[in-house]
Amino acid sequence: MAILQDLTEALAKDVLDAQDELGDDRFYEKVSKILLDASPTTQEAFMTAVRVILAERRARKFLEGSLKAKRTGGAAPMAPRDSVGH
Repeated sequence: MAILQDLTEALAKDVLDAQDELGDDRFYEKVSKILLDASPTTQEAFMTAVRVILAERRARKFLEGSLKAKRTGGAAPMAPRDSVGH
């Protein structure tokens, strides 16, 4: 259902932005609990969107750090060790 994905992606973005402003790095978990009480399907879609956004942020930070190191001659950030999936 497209509306589910659209709504939960928008909510996830807004919640993560608010989380940064609030200084609460687990604020999304509080919102997730509210969603779970109302709709487990919505909560699952929201958490998927949160994980995707947070993963993209981490990957982008690594990319930007690697490019900065290349351009300035500094040390590149360490890549995570190989891991077995999740």
